Amino acid sequence: MSLSVALRHAFPTVEIDMAFEAPMPGVTVLFGPSGSGKSTVINAAAGLLRPTACRLAVNGTTLADTAAGIWLPPEKRRIGLVFQDSRLFPHMSVETNLRFGLRRSGGGPIGFDDVVDLLGIGTLLRRRPHTLSGGERQRVAIGRALLAQPKLLLMDEPLASLDAARKAEILPFLTRLKTALSLPILYVTHALDEVARLADTLVLVEAGRVTAYGPVSAVATRADLPIAQRDDGGALLLCVVEAHDPARVLTLLRGGGAGFWVPLMDAPVGSACRIRIPAREVILASEPPHGISLHNIIAGSVRQTAADHAARTVMVEIGLPDGALLSRVTPDAVARLALLPGAPVLALIKSTSIEVLGG
Repeated sequence: MSLSVALRHAFPTVEIDMAFEAPMPGVTVLFGPSGSGKSTVINAAAGLLRPTACRLAVNGTTLADTAAGIWLPPEKRRIGLVFQDSRLFPHMSVETNLRFGLRRSGGGPIGFDDVVDLLGIGTLLRRRPHTLSGGERQRVAIGRALLAQPKLLLMDEPLASLDAARKAEILPFLTRLKTALSLPILYVTHALDEVARLADTLVLVEAGRVTAYGPVSAVATRADLPIAQRDDGGALLLCVVEAHDPARVLTLLRGGGAGFWVPLMDAPVGSACRIRIPAREVILASEPPHGISLHNIIAGSVRQTAADHAARTVMVEIGLPDGALLSRVTPDAVARLALLPGAPVLALIKSTSIEVLGG
């Protein structure tokens, strides 16, 4: 099962020419700067924009194929759509807003009570939208979209209008959503923290073109891509909890073919999580250090380096048995350690520098 997208369309300021495929179910994130064409993909997928050329297929069902003369109208695509603003009906209660989506669908496998529990909105049902916080309104908007029984959920920067506190409030619910429902989601953002928490497949978009796409853990750690060169760039690894060591107040995670010690977690052995390791927190060494406080000394080899001339630094991509790390170092460090492709290297990482995210 997969999501297949290909479209071409010319605007006065940018010419869109994109194509990508992603496995389903899962969250496919379109990531790139404003004006790069991300929302164009959303509008075309929803049937709100008819591009010059377009082909869209979800799990083998063709929703649009301009070459073949296929163009399903929006109401026949069974697509849920969530925008930056919640677009709730102000004169209706939360419950009536939710049941509006359910009535339009005619019923389906996604139940009212299940959505209310999943999004934690049971206490909001009698309230009107103007009494809700921004995060609460977006949770209700997501619930209404889910109750329309969609075959594909489109989310166009749903957190962009929220402040940091409201964003932190809603992200755990989005993480729960992606694991609880076998529903394909196409998600647009230019925020790296949303990519790290939610993406299964990452599609990088710039100036109307797809620059790279694939599993998020692979794309995010390519030293030659702009996402890695950001100040907040880093590696993203899918992990499982392997063991706890209460005496040392540590937990061992396994991911990318390596083990990572982090501060003790309250999670069962075998449970899934993902970790993010900022490139600026990874120190490189040619031999094991002695008498040092850090717990993680990860053996790997240099895959490639990419110079950031503006910052006068070099991004080093370190290959692991089943993944990669990134380290931002100086050109002098590259020369002193002879960090050429294929060279063995040790990555030194403090346990407290590893960000443990949802599954």
